[in-house]
Formats: sequence, C-alpha cells, structure tokens
Amino acid sequence: MNEPSNPVLLEHLFRRQAGRIVSWLTGLLGSQHLQLAEDSVQEAMLRAAQTWPFQGVPEKPEAWLFRVAHNHAISALRRSSRFEDNAGELIAALEATTKCIEDVEVEQSLRDDELRMIFICCHPELAQDARVALSLKLVCGFSVSEIARIFMAEENTIAQRLVRAKRLIREQSLPLLMPYKAGLQDRLNSVLEVIYLMFSGGYAAHTGEELIRRDVCLEALRLGQLVASSSMTAPRVDALVALMALQAARLPARTDAAGDMVLLEEQNRSLWESELIALGFYYFDRSIAGEQISDWHVQAAIAATYAKAESAESIDWPAILEHYDQLVAMTASPVVALNRAVVVVKVHGAEAALAALAPLEGHAAMRGYHLLPAVRGRVLAELGRLAEAYAAFSAALECDCAEPERRFLQKQLESVRGRWKEPPLDKSSAQETPIPRLPSTCLLRKSKPT
Repeated sequence: MNEPSNPVLLEHLFRRQAGRIVSWLTGLLGSQHLQLAEDSVQEAMLRAAQTWPFQGVPEKPEAWLFRVAHNHAISALRRSSRFEDNAGELIAALEATTKCIEDVEVEQSLRDDELRMIFICCHPELAQDARVALSLKLVCGFSVSEIARIFMAEENTIAQRLVRAKRLIREQSLPLLMPYKAGLQDRLNSVLEVIYLMFSGGYAAHTGEELIRRDVCLEALRLGQLVASSSMTAPRVDALVALMALQAARLPARTDAAGDMVLLEEQNRSLWESELIALGFYYFDRSIAGEQISDWHVQAAIAATYAKAESAESIDWPAILEHYDQLVAMTASPVVALNRAVVVVKVHGAEAALAALAPLEGHAAMRGYHLLPAVRGRVLAELGRLAEAYAAFSAALECDCAEPERRFLQKQLESVRGRWKEPPLDKSSAQETPIPRLPSTCLLRKSKPT
C-alpha cells in the first residue's frame, strides 16, 4: 500500500476508470445487465472511499478497482434469483477473465469496450437528451447533479431519464456492438456532443471552488482521440480533437497562483503547453482534408487563431470575428452570439458590442446565465456608463458560479465602484433607474468556451 488516499485522487480515478470498468463488464455480461455492471463499479468506488483513507492506496489502484468490481459482479450473480437462467454462463465468462484483472495494461481491449459503450449510449432508439445524459453518466463518470446542471433540469428529472434509458436498453437488449456505416454517422454527432460537453464541464466548471477541472478536460480529449483513431474517424472528429487540444493548452494560464481567473488577453503565454498546441494543429491539419466544414471546424479555427498569435496585441481579431459570424450562421446559438459580442468590442468598439448584446437580453436560453450580465457590465464600463455597469455586475453576482468567477466579478464590481464617484444605487434611486435583477437559480449552461 502507498500513502493514504485523498478525495481528489479518488475522484480522478472515478472519472478515469468508472466508464472503462462499466464498459468492460457490460461487454462480458451483455447490455441487458448494464445495471449490474454499474452497481459493481459503484460498490468498488464505495469500498475504495471507505478503506483507502485508512489502509493507503494500493500500488495498482486501477487493478484494485477492476478486481473489486469484478468480484462483486460474480457475487451478485451467485446470490440473486434474477440471474438463475444464465447465471452459470455469466459467471463463467467473468471467471475466465480473472487472470487478466491485474494486467490493466491491456489497453486495446479496454479502448474497444469503451468505444462500444459510447456508441450504445447514443443508440437511435434513445431520445437525444437521454443519449447525452446516459453517456455522461456511464462513460464520463459525471454525477446526476452535474448532468442536471448541464441540462438545466432538476436532479430527479435526470435520474428518471437515466432509469428510462437503461430500462429501454435492458428490455430491448440493445446490442453492445458498433453500428454499421449506415448507422454510424447518425450516432457520431451525439458522441461528439457528449465528449465536448464533458470537456466544457472541466474547462469552465461554473460551480464549486475551482474554475478548472483539468483531469476532466484531458479525459474528454482522450475520448476524442479514441474516436479519431478508430475506423469511424471523420474530419469533424479531428476538428473537435483540435479544438479541445488547443483550448486545453491554455489551462495552466487560465488561473493565477491564488486560483483566480485570468482573461485570455492577460494570460502568460509561456505557460501555454506547447505539446498540446502542436497536437491541436496536427489534428486541425487533418480536419481540413475533408470537403465539409462543421461548426467544430470553425471553433477550432478560432482557437488556432488565438494560439498562433505571438502576443495578445497580435491577435487577429477581425479574422476571429469573421469566424464567429460564420459560426452564428451555422448554429444560431445565443452563447456563440455572446462570445461574438466580446470580439465585436475588439473590432468595432463597445457601442457596437452593446448593440450586439441587445437581442440576447430577452432570450429565454440566456435567462439567468451569469456571463451575459458580466459581459454587458464590461462593455458598459468601457463606455463610462458606470451606474449601469454596476447594476450588471451585481446581477451577475446573483447567479451560481464557481468561486474564482465570483471573485473576478466582485473585483469588476469594486473597480466600477471605485471609478463611480456616486454611492451605489439605493431603493429610491432604483425606482428611477431600475437595476436589472436575474434569478438566483442560474445553472450551468451548455456553453462552448472561448
């Protein structure tokens, strides 16, 4: 045994290994026993949480988790009457793999199982929202509460959605097989959406003490490379991998030593990871070999433009704005439009940016999204409209967000207060100049980081 465990290590292992073990067990047991596979993994994680703090971390923690989940599945089969008809056959299949448990270096088999699991979760028999939720839960290791924040839904709603999806897989015995080419493209877009939602959740975790969850980002990048290296690779897959690699390269510079948020133009570029930048450009070059251009291509082009600039002053903002114009036309996403408005400031000035933000103010999908009033506050502050900027930052602070984001917003608010010679608006003045207020129930959006 090694030194005692810590919650961060266990969470990392859960993210990294949970999907692999569920996929591996489901490959042995069949998709109709998906729940048994998931229960076995949860039991392994629970035992790790209970024993590692006292006994220390095993020398091979991944193998330990595989072995405990494997043994729990066998025990469950032996004692449950639900599996009477084929329990012996299933136990034999599991016991035949016992000798392989310690050898978790057999990566190819694990990669194949994991890839199949991603695609079965995105089966066309499942509704789109169920595909994404199930993939995030089983393959990516996201909790129900995390998925609920992504979908802006109640936890109970997500839990029921997952139950229905797993019931459909079990009752219809959906095969754990890769689809033929005819069905591959139908599922591929869902798979890519899942992977990027996972990356986004790590790149900008809008709740909790940390802004960045690097392990989640790198796990999403690994899954993207897994798809890109398979036989079903396509230019849009390469474009997504390029996008994630180029964005992941900036992670070390996105927060300072105190864990506070650092804007892109203010980041220390020497901290950007050159290996990930090189990886991003490698996949970007691969992505442009095809004839079709997806929104992943355009987003990757934006990230590449940032990456190739030698300094913040040399960023080609007009080129980035052109890419955003193309992206808005392709996606009609209000979050993309918000990101575009930030670039408009650089190219056409704050007045033009304020006009670009106006259509988003009443957009239902943006209601309660903390970045909208935050961006508006920065634009208003640049225009010298400090009372309105103060109100905008105050509204942004009412939203749920990660603590580094909250500290950043508080600094912006104090900066505006310092420039504004008058006291903050009180109730009587607010009647004449109302301060916009947003609900305090802002939830994590499916935003695409810039």
